[in-house]
Amino acid sequence: MKLTNLKTLGKIAITGLIASVLPMSVNAKDTVKVGVVSFLTGPAAGPFGTPAKQGAEIVIDAINSGTMPAPYNTKGFAGATMNPIFSDESGGGTKQVGLFRDFVQKQNVDAMIGYISSGNCMAIGPVADEVKMLTIFSTCGTERLYEEKLRSHVFRTQGNAVGDSLAAAKYIADEYFKGKVSTADKMYTGINQNYAWGQDSYKFFKLGMAQYMPSAVGSSKPQFPKLFSGQYGSEISALSLDKAKIVHTSFWNGDFEAFMLQALVRGFFQKKILVSSVGGSGVDSLDKKFPDGVIMGTRGNVGLIVRNDTTPLNKWFIDSYKKRYGAYPLGPSYQYARAVMLYKIGMDKAAKAAGKFPTQDQVIAAMKGVSFESFADTIEMKRGDGHQAVHSIAYGVTKYNKAKGEPGIEKVIKYSATCIYPPAGAISQKWVESGMPGRKCN
Repeated sequence: MKLTNLKTLGKIAITGLIASVLPMSVNAKDTVKVGVVSFLTGPAAGPFGTPAKQGAEIVIDAINSGTMPAPYNTKGFAGATMNPIFSDESGGGTKQVGLFRDFVQKQNVDAMIGYISSGNCMAIGPVADEVKMLTIFSTCGTERLYEEKLRSHVFRTQGNAVGDSLAAAKYIADEYFKGKVSTADKMYTGINQNYAWGQDSYKFFKLGMAQYMPSAVGSSKPQFPKLFSGQYGSEISALSLDKAKIVHTSFWNGDFEAFMLQALVRGFFQKKILVSSVGGSGVDSLDKKFPDGVIMGTRGNVGLIVRNDTTPLNKWFIDSYKKRYGAYPLGPSYQYARAVMLYKIGMDKAAKAAGKFPTQDQVIAAMKGVSFESFADTIEMKRGDGHQAVHSIAYGVTKYNKAKGEPGIEKVIKYSATCIYPPAGAISQKWVESGMPGRKCN
C-alpha cells in the first residue's frame, strides 16, 4: 500500500486535536509530572526498554519546546511542560504494582505512560482504576486487558497481539502457501516462550491458519521453552527434525537474538522459513548476521517496516532519533512515542473544551474514542469502550540492503484493522473460531 503523504495527512482529521496554540490563560499548571516505565535493566532493556525510553524522550522534548511537526507543533501538554520520571520495569508484577502506587501516592504524578510486559499490564490495570490514575499502556499485547473487563482510567495505544498473529497467518497463506502442494510445504510449527504472551501468540496464529489456509497442518510438537532461557539447542534440534517448513515465533527481548544466533550456526534458516511477529527490534543488533528471508512483523507500521516511509512526521522522527542516538528508532521507540502523543491530544482537546487547564476526568473523556495520526499510520481508539487502539499490521521479508549497508525489508503487505481485529465488543477467540464474521480485508 502507498504510504501516507503530506496531502493525505492534511485531509485526515485528528479527532478533537487543537489546531492552534492554547491561550496562556488556561494554564493553571506550568508542568505536569508523568511516570514513564520501561525495561532499563535485564535482557529486555537493549532491544526494547532503552529504545522505548529514547522514543519517549524525543517526542517529550519536542512537544515541550514546540518543535515537533504538525499536527503536534503546539507547545506543551495543554501548555504545560512535561517532567518525565523514568522508571525500570524489571522485577515482575508485584514489584511494579508497588512502584506504581508510589508514583501515585508519594510522587503525585499526573499520569503514567509505558509498560512492555503483558503480565505487568494485567497487574497494574486494575490498580490504575482503583486509585483513579490516568495510565496509557504503550506496548503490552494481551487481549485479556479489555476483554475480561473494561477499564475506566487505562488506555492502550498499541493493538493487541491477536492482530499480530492473524496478520502473520494471513501473510503466510497469501504469500508462501500459495500454489504449494506437498505435505511438508503445508505444515507449520512454532517456538514461543512458555508464558501467556508466547502461548497466546501461537494459539491465535494456529486459529488464523485454520481460517486463512484450512489445508495447512500444524505440527504436534511446537516448542515452548522457558522465558529468558537463553539456550535453545534442544529446541532447534527438535524443530530441525520436524517436517514442518514454517516456524512461527513471538520471541522478543534477548531471547530472540540468542535464538537467531544459535540457529544460524546450525544452518537452520537454510531449511526452515521463520515468521516472527515482533523480532524487528533484533534485526539491527545482528546486522549482517541476520538472515535474509525471515518473514518479519513489528507489531504495526513501525520500526524496520517504515524506514523508507517519507511521511513528514516519520521522517522527522527517524532523523531526530538518528541524530541524537546514532541509530534507527525501533518498534518500541514508536510505541512509546505514540503513547506520549495521545496524552498531548487528550490534554489539548480537554483544555480547549473546558477553556482552562483540564482535570483528569476531562482528559480521559477527551481521549476516549479518538483517532489520531501516528508516524506512518492511523491509530483508532475504537475498542475497549474507546480505550483500546486498533491499527493496521504489516509484514515483509528481511533482505540486507547492500547499497545502504544496513538491514532492510521487502515484499511488505499491510493488513487493515478491519481484517485482523474483531469488532468492538467481540471476544477474540470466539470471533476467530466462528469464521471472523464481518472481516473486511483490502
